[in-house]
Amino acid sequence: MTINCNGILTDLSTPKVMGILNVTPDSFYDGGQYADTSAILQQVDKMLTEGATFIDVGAYSSRPGAAAVSVSEEQSRLIPIIQLLVTEFPKIIISVDTFRAAVAKEAIQTGASVVNDISAGLLDDDMIKTVATLQVPFIGMHMRGTPQTMKELTQYQDVVVDVLKACSDRIARCREAGINDIIIDPGFGFAKNTAQNFELLKALELFKSLDVPLLVGVSRKSMIYKTLGTDAVNALNGTTALHMVALHKGASVLRVHDVKEAVECITLYNTIS
Repeated sequence: MTINCNGILTDLSTPKVMGILNVTPDSFYDGGQYADTSAILQQVDKMLTEGATFIDVGAYSSRPGAAAVSVSEEQSRLIPIIQLLVTEFPKIIISVDTFRAAVAKEAIQTGASVVNDISAGLLDDDMIKTVATLQVPFIGMHMRGTPQTMKELTQYQDVVVDVLKACSDRIARCREAGINDIIIDPGFGFAKNTAQNFELLKALELFKSLDVPLLVGVSRKSMIYKTLGTDAVNALNGTTALHMVALHKGASVLRVHDVKEAVECITLYNTIS
């Protein structure tokens, strides 16, 4: 189970870690922390040293209720950072976290290697054909609505069945367009309440039937800290616990804020798998 990132084959049959770099002022956990190049370079160097395979760079906060930003503002935040990272870390594999085709295209042309779309192509009709033309891996996440409306869209007949079917439909659309490397993300926290998130996690092994790598992003999310009666800052231990569950149920990529702990979790998982 490999994906082609700028001519380099990355084997996802052994789980990998994707480190999160939010260059936004309003992300739910680390918003505003990486506002200058020194802080960005220090954090990326740390994540790569600790064992991240991918660095996921986002410039549009997708937390529930986040303010929308224009395409030009997203590009102005994002593109200089990608230029900086590919210059400083020539072997870096950058995933660009965007649902806009124009942003994805410019990011890939600047040096990113993967497109990570929270809407799996539903928020921009040009996204899937753009990714197919660029011939890069595509991470499609399940979501309903937009970051501004998704909290109101949690009505499902059966959250597991409905999300599985939606992901299958998106994979079929990507295949029809000519995208070769597809990764699916069930979208924990996106148009799902806490109980639904845990239903999805409990049934995560069913997503193996899609026959594509599975990305899990639960890092420091409210499903953890609300259940534990704490906050995002104190949700690392809970995150690690759920990472082990996700790995046991078939996760290929863990998208995380804390790379060292996730890599350690994978190392321990590999010793018993």
